[in-house]
Amino acid sequence: MAVLPFEPTPFFKDKNRAFWRLQLLGWGGAFLLRSVSGIVNGSDLSFFAIVLIEAITGFSISTVLSVIYNSLIKRNPLTTWGVTSIVLAISVLIYAFIQTWVRQLTLAEPTGFTQLLVGYVIFPLTLLGAWSALYYAINFFLQVEEQTDRLERLRAQATAAQLAMLRYQLNPHFLFNTLNSISTLVLLKQTAPANAMLIKLSSFLRHTLITQPGGKVSVAQEVETLQLYLEIERMRFEERLRTEFRVDDDAAKAAVPSFLLQPLVENAIKYGVSAQEEGARISLAAKVIGSRLRLTVNDTGPGLQGNQNAAEAVARGHSSTGVGLANILERLKQAYGEDHRFEIETPPDGGFTVVIEIPYELAEEDSPAFAPPKLPGTSSVEDGRDVIIGTPQTGAHA
Repeated sequence: MAVLPFEPTPFFKDKNRAFWRLQLLGWGGAFLLRSVSGIVNGSDLSFFAIVLIEAITGFSISTVLSVIYNSLIKRNPLTTWGVTSIVLAISVLIYAFIQTWVRQLTLAEPTGFTQLLVGYVIFPLTLLGAWSALYYAINFFLQVEEQTDRLERLRAQATAAQLAMLRYQLNPHFLFNTLNSISTLVLLKQTAPANAMLIKLSSFLRHTLITQPGGKVSVAQEVETLQLYLEIERMRFEERLRTEFRVDDDAAKAAVPSFLLQPLVENAIKYGVSAQEEGARISLAAKVIGSRLRLTVNDTGPGLQGNQNAAEAVARGHSSTGVGLANILERLKQAYGEDHRFEIETPPDGGFTVVIEIPYELAEEDSPAFAPPKLPGTSSVEDGRDVIIGTPQTGAHA
């Protein structure tokens, strides 16, 4: 399952390095600005010495403040802002004290120390107040960015977990039926069919293991997986189960959520094939219409019984697993939001049809679940099965 990494604003990717860069840039810029002002005003060297000492003092005090603020920022607001105000006031007084002391030593000011101290408080208050506001603003921004990213990761994980849950609902019931059939064959001492069914089951489960629960596969891969599934079911129903796949070339390369179609086919077997003595035909068609991929699964079974409508079918699942149609509908919502179509059709002469339309996108060729489509127009007929990948062929059915 892919997890979204936390990637903060590039400048702040290394917070420690970004802090020192801003420190040097800020206090260096303040020193440079005052030095230019001194040059313009024709100040002597003592002025530049004072400006340099003030810049070094501000740099040192703000560095100490960063350590204190870093421990306060994660506390409750009352503690954070209360202690910050006290610490900032003390820092301003220390800065003003040093500034006053240096000026008295350098410029031999006749004014009293206390009077100068009060006069010089405004300058450090402005500088350190602005520095403190900027420090908290940047760190609160990074916290919000990190929390937003964490929320996105949690949403992605929740979605992936839900998709995994929805997909894994499909396997236990099918596995139970298959193992039960194998057990019956063993009891009847029909070891060859039992062994064949075990091999087919192993191939099918291998396909399930290489596919990510929330991942996508090509339609060709989905068809291949369905063929493995149907080979197992065909050993139970024999000639009663007839299938037909019509997949256009472009549609074979399209991406679909893995195991999207299996519950539809399982549903058709439960309510179409097993419900009638003569069995039924299950058809799958896939084609690209504009920028959409349309998937149609149809069976020639009895369809919905009595007055049951499509909504009721979805509500109760209409599947041997009890979650078939509702499962698919939920997976489509998880994968595509509202950008999908899911419709159930019940022809007057019987049968059951499900139509799915999703955005057309190509499957990733480097994905382990990707399977390239067969050559256009190829078909194979085996044991009552008619599989057509590529250009549809008229009249080619079992």
